[in-house]
Amino acid sequence: MKIQRALLSVSDKTGLVAFAQVLAANGVELISTGGTAKALREAGLTVKDISDHTGFPEMLDGRVKTLHPLVHGGLLYIRGNATHESAVKEHGITPIDLVVVNLYPFEATVAKPNVSLHDAIENIDIGGPSMLRSAAKNHDSVTVIVDPADYAEVSALVAQTGNTTLEVRRKLAAKVYARTAAYDAAIAAHLQKAFSADKNALPQVLTISAPLAQPLRYGENPHQTAALYGKFHDYFHQLHGKELSYNNILDLTAAAALIAEFRGDLPTLAILKHTNPCGIGQGANLREAWDKAFATDKQAPFGGIIAVNQPLDAAVAEAISEIFSEVIVAPDFSPEALAILQKKKNLRLLKVTKDVLAAQPWDVRSVGADSYLLQQRDLKTTGVADLKFVTKRQPTEAELKAMLFGWRVVKHLKSNAILYCGSDRTLGTGAGQMSRVDSSRIAVWKAGEAKLPLAGSVVCSDAFFPFPDGLLAAADAGATAAIQPGGSVKDADVIAAADARGMAMAFTGARHFRH
Repeated sequence: MKIQRALLSVSDKTGLVAFAQVLAANGVELISTGGTAKALREAGLTVKDISDHTGFPEMLDGRVKTLHPLVHGGLLYIRGNATHESAVKEHGITPIDLVVVNLYPFEATVAKPNVSLHDAIENIDIGGPSMLRSAAKNHDSVTVIVDPADYAEVSALVAQTGNTTLEVRRKLAAKVYARTAAYDAAIAAHLQKAFSADKNALPQVLTISAPLAQPLRYGENPHQTAALYGKFHDYFHQLHGKELSYNNILDLTAAAALIAEFRGDLPTLAILKHTNPCGIGQGANLREAWDKAFATDKQAPFGGIIAVNQPLDAAVAEAISEIFSEVIVAPDFSPEALAILQKKKNLRLLKVTKDVLAAQPWDVRSVGADSYLLQQRDLKTTGVADLKFVTKRQPTEAELKAMLFGWRVVKHLKSNAILYCGSDRTLGTGAGQMSRVDSSRIAVWKAGEAKLPLAGSVVCSDAFFPFPDGLLAAADAGATAAIQPGGSVKDADVIAAADARGMAMAFTGARHFRH
């Protein structure tokens, strides 16, 4: 059975005319609405208005035009079913064998700054999803297209045989339900937020819908299948190198989030491994920042991720190219830097095209058993005004600067996290240990390995010191100041220990656990 009649009603008119020309050339009657009909007529095609097909005018500013039995009956009746065939004949319903619909641009509308509730609601499509769902339900007989990317395949089949295959119709029908689910999820998320007095309120239903961005070769390990979903490529543009892996994506997003803490600051460079910072430096330029970051740990950066807070230039590119790195993330790359780095054919170079921290205020994690954890992202920042100085000795200007520098970094280390730093560089890092004292020992050991003296350094702890022992270990290593959240029942003992060693200490009042 050939396709006799098609209904076309689209917001995105990409490729529409060429597709409709193929249909018309193969004897398919075209029915259309509003702007779609106008575009097709302007291209010289013969089009029947939906109101002529239904005998009922478009009304209510276009809100009602396709919600009609002559439309949905023509889509939904089962071909070859005697009862259905009798009913459509009695009511003068003709078959519609192909539906081409893409929806009002709700997501693009609400992504605009300060969009009004009225504009958001007016961009909720009603007739489009209804037609799509009707056509997809009856995919045994009806072909449905929701994505212009599918025009080519359907065009070829219509030109060859006058119809599509059941396999193609099934694939397209499944795609429709995925799209309408995502569309409804976007509407629900926006309206829940718009209608809530608390803009940070948790949704009553967590709906996750994200298109396939790219398949990945494997997951964390070669025996695990994996893929990337969502709008990742709206935020990162790959300029060079091998295809990204699952682990690359985890690492580079962690790197981008960390370096965003230093937006607008001095030239800053961070080196990460397994999502943990292993060296961060600041300087008059990125080359100087690299020297400080790399000096923290000259082993861990092998196969690591590098992120910078300003366009990457040739001088630092030359230095970076001396070691093996997996990914470099930057707001841009100079032509000279690209020429240097592209000599390494596998090195992945990514340009950050949008603000990563502002993109998604929520973290979502799967915890198995069809269950998820949802939390606000840890976007809390800390300035001098947020600090409470709890020791007899106040920090020097250099110590205070180091506190604020280190506090931005320790937030991105896995707990338990201990960081020793100066005012513009990391000196020793300890992360992910079961004991805070063990993290401190590792940080001291790493600094010793790098031959970086800790005398006069600041120690940063992502959570409070539960006992004085962790602070005393830092003092023994050479730290003269500390920054920590505070809040332990032993705070008084920890403060007394700091005073006994002549240390300056600040409480932030906020911890930064990272699991």
